[in-house]
Amino acid sequence: MTDMTTRIEWVEGGEMRSALWRSESGWPAPKKVVLADDTMSADAAYRLALEGTALLWRGDFQNARQLLQALVRRIEHKGERGRRAKPKAPATPTEAFHRHRLTQLQRARTLAMVLIPFEADHGIPLRRAPDARLACLEAYGPATEPYVASLRELLGVIGAHEWRRKGVMIPALDDRIHPWYGVFSPVRGEYVELVAQAPLPANAKVAFDVGAGTGVLSAVLARRGMRVVATDMDARALGCARENVARLGLAAQVEVVQADLFPHGHARAPLVVCNPPWLPGKPSSAIEYAIYDPDSRMLRGFLGGLKEHLEPGGEGWLIMSDFAEHLGLRSREQLLGWIGDAGLEVVARHDTRPVHPRASDADDPLHAARSKEVTSLWRLRAAD
Repeated sequence: MTDMTTRIEWVEGGEMRSALWRSESGWPAPKKVVLADDTMSADAAYRLALEGTALLWRGDFQNARQLLQALVRRIEHKGERGRRAKPKAPATPTEAFHRHRLTQLQRARTLAMVLIPFEADHGIPLRRAPDARLACLEAYGPATEPYVASLRELLGVIGAHEWRRKGVMIPALDDRIHPWYGVFSPVRGEYVELVAQAPLPANAKVAFDVGAGTGVLSAVLARRGMRVVATDMDARALGCARENVARLGLAAQVEVVQADLFPHGHARAPLVVCNPPWLPGKPSSAIEYAIYDPDSRMLRGFLGGLKEHLEPGGEGWLIMSDFAEHLGLRSREQLLGWIGDAGLEVVARHDTRPVHPRASDADDPLHAARSKEVTSLWRLRAAD
């Protein structure tokens, strides 16, 4: 998220203008901004965007959306020309992953160059603009003055508002979870089913849910009769989890607290559950912290502190995909080494295959790794 004291500047009507710059993706404010409207061609816009020149839109909002789609087509056409030239195939899955990330990052930066003005109440002063004030309020909170943000981010904000309104059906709950903007949505249901079906430790009545996110795993455990202490560091995740457990009628069973990993003042529990980000790596935006775990900090922190937070005979449940292993970003031996170094041992492992569409998409650049992916619930306990 950008510092809301950052401003962008441009010339309009012969005068220098400025506005606050907002980017939840963490993009720096563009250094060069020109005005654009319905008369600008897609080719001209594409050339400017590639050069790093931002386009502050003053025309019809729906035409701005069409321009963004035209930029996407030009980026894809450029990629198709590159594929026809048959660039050298990546030597390893790791190289394929880093090449794919770089391509996605470059694409995102180019598309972020189309900017939209906002008023202090989050209104959009453009012809045929949607009323996105509630969506922006949910994502950004109250604004203090007019600002500028990218159209691509705005479309993400509107999409997140619809996810939050409609919710995501969770079969294990027979109900919906409503994710907030910036909180990872539980669209990959296989890991939720693992938590719903794994055998609970004997006589376990209390559980910690470390890194609760939307609160989906806390809700599943509460439905299984557990009293849950759910932790997270992110303010949006905390609000989202509290809202979801309340909506599900589980607020009396689930306490949501702000904490880095393990809850303060709760020394031990018979069950401690953690679903950390599955890929070691540096996030390129705030939202990617749900996907990338820099230096495996959360994973290693959970494993390193688990033993001292387990009651005798208790279990820690680590929910992880082995996608990182197939990409060469982490080895199974490394994971097992961290488990052993933490004074833990594996009681059992419950595996399942992901069912999301990309797992079977042969055109995905990372298909070779995705096709082998397994999601596991590792049941851990203190070693004798």
